[in-house]
Amino acid sequence: MSPALPALHEIEDASRALGLGVGASELHGSLCGWLAGGGGDGADWLGKVLADDARPSVVEGSALDRMAKASAAQFEDGNFGFALLLPDGDAGLAERSGALFEWCRGFLGAFGLAAGKDPPLSEEGSEALADIARLAAAKPQDDGDEEDEQALVEIEEFVRVATLLLHGDCALGPRHRNSLN
Repeated sequence: MSPALPALHEIEDASRALGLGVGASELHGSLCGWLAGGGGDGADWLGKVLADDARPSVVEGSALDRMAKASAAQFEDGNFGFALLLPDGDAGLAERSGALFEWCRGFLGAFGLAAGKDPPLSEEGSEALADIARLAAAKPQDDGDEEDEQALVEIEEFVRVATLLLHGDCALGPRHRNSLN
């Protein structure tokens, strides 16, 4: 079983303390985009995903370090234990959908940094990336009904699976090809 992600509030606190200017969900999306695109999970990941080489490495054992290690382990989990760092079900629909769209925005930026201009995507991977881009451009709605709640759950699951697919195309695929050569 993969390690659990730190609590959302721990990542919010760490981001605020470092003056990162991004929320926890967007930062986790950035980390996941970086990893899915083939970027490494070394201590310098924060500077890489924020495109700020002056940013110091994350401190061993910190909330950001634990998030990176848990995320990397979740990507490698054969039981598909990968999770998105989002507000829990007690939060309102607007907060949860907004966080998901921020997660997607962070994912896209860092995925592009890691995977480059022409990533080795399958047809399904290309479609998944285009769908994540559409979600990144979406705006949260203020309120909704039970149908909207169910739709958000389904979209979250889609993003989770799409992220794993993109990781397979850009990180696992090249790694397996290299091991065969």
